[in-house]
Amino acid sequence: MNELNGYDIEDLEPGMTATFSKTITDADIVLFAGASGDNNAIHINDEFAKTTPFNGRIAHGFLTASTISAAIANKLPGPGTIYISQEMNFVAPVRPGDTVHAEVIVETIETERCRANLRTTCRVRGQVVVDGEATVKLTSSAKRGTKAA
Repeated sequence: MNELNGYDIEDLEPGMTATFSKTITDADIVLFAGASGDNNAIHINDEFAKTTPFNGRIAHGFLTASTISAAIANKLPGPGTIYISQEMNFVAPVRPGDTVHAEVIVETIETERCRANLRTTCRVRGQVVVDGEATVKLTSSAKRGTKAA
């Protein structure tokens, strides 16, 4: 573990898993629209959203996917991790009030480059809503000159 209690590359093993859950609120959607500049009516206008195939407002895809970032930053690999890339498929909508459960699973590890590839999935009531893969860069106890845990 690093000084921030994040995993070092030497601590990881394929199959390690972590989750992060968050209920998406109306306030989250409005604040995300303001922060991102994405004011698409499907997210913020009830009347318009009811006329769409979704039959109501849905959360921004990237708001939903931000739960993956939280799982990576806070849980696995945790503090000190740097995002390199993220590939995502948005499979189903998330609505205000839905609880998103983000899961990250260590798939492969590149010790020399201090990188790991993670399977990333978000579910609502057991249904996959976002599916993808991430590559992250980790800290290294060997490069700090300390003994691996």
